[in-house]
Amino acid sequence: MVNKAWKIIPRPLLETILNNHAQHHRVPQPLILHGPRGVGKTTLILDRILGEWNKGPHLTGYVDFAQSIKDHHPNFDGSFPWYSWSSCELPSLSSCQTQLENCLESMAHKGIKLGTISSPQIFTTLNKWHGINTALRRILNQNASKIAISNKVSSSGLWDRAVFALSARFNASEIDGVLDFEEKGKSLSIDEASYFKEAIVALRLAKEVIKMQQKWRANAIADLNRSGRFSRSLANSCTDWPCLLLELLSQAAEIGHFQPKLVINNVEILCNAMLTDDSMVCGSMYHDSLIWRIIALGANERCLPVILVTSDSYYSYQAFMDFGFPDIFVSRETFGWTPQEAKMHMVTDYFTHAEWMVIDDVLGPNPRHLFEVYVLKQSNYYQKLMDDEASTFEDIVDAYLAYLQVTVVNPSMEKALSILQKFAIDARSGKILEHRLHFGAPWRHPPSSKDPTKCKEWAKIQLMDFVQSLVNAEFGVNYLADCSLEILDDPAAVALVEVGLLYAQRDPSFFRPISKGIQRCLARWLVQERMQLSYQNLLQYLWQRIMRGRSYRHLMLQVGYDKY
Repeated sequence: MVNKAWKIIPRPLLETILNNHAQHHRVPQPLILHGPRGVGKTTLILDRILGEWNKGPHLTGYVDFAQSIKDHHPNFDGSFPWYSWSSCELPSLSSCQTQLENCLESMAHKGIKLGTISSPQIFTTLNKWHGINTALRRILNQNASKIAISNKVSSSGLWDRAVFALSARFNASEIDGVLDFEEKGKSLSIDEASYFKEAIVALRLAKEVIKMQQKWRANAIADLNRSGRFSRSLANSCTDWPCLLLELLSQAAEIGHFQPKLVINNVEILCNAMLTDDSMVCGSMYHDSLIWRIIALGANERCLPVILVTSDSYYSYQAFMDFGFPDIFVSRETFGWTPQEAKMHMVTDYFTHAEWMVIDDVLGPNPRHLFEVYVLKQSNYYQKLMDDEASTFEDIVDAYLAYLQVTVVNPSMEKALSILQKFAIDARSGKILEHRLHFGAPWRHPPSSKDPTKCKEWAKIQLMDFVQSLVNAEFGVNYLADCSLEILDDPAAVALVEVGLLYAQRDPSFFRPISKGIQRCLARWLVQERMQLSYQNLLQYLWQRIMRGRSYRHLMLQVGYDKY
């Protein structure tokens, strides 16, 4: 048996594309790296790219919003889930905000130590977007200033006084620790040390000004959360500090001297992050405000390279339309290896040719599938199985498929059923727009009764009908091929995309299961559910298929396109 350590295999083309984007000190657009789960996006960033992007003048901040999800993160000996993050216990929005701000602040400290961010620059950038006089006066009063400040004092004068007042309040050793003066303090003149300290204090003053202004809006934000309305100004007030840091870092970027970059992994978690108090807008509003302002900074003044990494298919196409137009982001979509590439890397090193033929036919070349099967192959369970002369490698693949079925697909389908039940309740109460319940839609007639059992039966029949239509279309549906865009209104399609079993790719524009292994599990789920239907429910299902059934065969993949 092959017993070889798993290695991270380079992807020269994708790495070159990302490196070319990151080599620019400022860019006009953020980049979205997206693709189905398990194709190695995070592995590529962490193990192949991030180290190189922190050498020499390059500095890369890495933020993973899933880092605090203990059950599903490698930092806690877990693994990323196959299903959507929305099915997990999500972190609070405040923790995500703190994580992002701490990363950007540490990058700004690096810029200050290199002399590219100064107190006047911080004042100019802050004063450009915010009226700061009132906040500065209050800060001066808080710092025990007994001298009355004339109304004729300019903003810059107030700023200088506030910086001086705060420098007396902060612990000098703390500032020295941020600047690493213990190591290099002897080589700096007094003027240089004062310059760096002033910049650090100015950065903290800017943060204090923004946080004070945000407190003034606390009641308005609380009312916004209660009413469920939208306010761009209030949403922007919650992202003022990270966006100010982004602008400072972008202005400070200089080729060959200081080239900061920001990588945000699992950015979709922001949308569903839990709101723990009324001091912040909801997660989706915070997410939209942050991305809007990154786009605006890039379009107006050029922004440091920002790379958003996600497995949510919302970012493959719909996000581009929601934020403006199809090319508002730089899109880089990856599907991992082709079968030929995977065979070249896997055969003889990790699997025999016969084993690979089984894997390729059943699971496909998804890198995470390959890794998990290889780990299973190295386990004691495999050794015991192989001791039985009647057992073959196919048995280990069957065991892995059963694991996917029980731990991934079945729970996700239950979540999809609950989404469809909610759709039925919303349709009955008039919350669904009429165009989604148009004439002839298979989902047009949800049960009028409030009986949850009937609602669940209807949801299951709808989901089975949709999966059957996918089977008939050979699991490849072009959602933009039909000008009616009917499939985008299908609540079953939306539910399966939301739970993460289907991926809506960008180019070509197809709905498809995230891997061939998940596709097999979906087919197994359909067969299992049909076998468990009661006679009455079977008649209802057949009626649905014959009289109202979905048919997406006209949206099938074109001949010759290999979707895996």
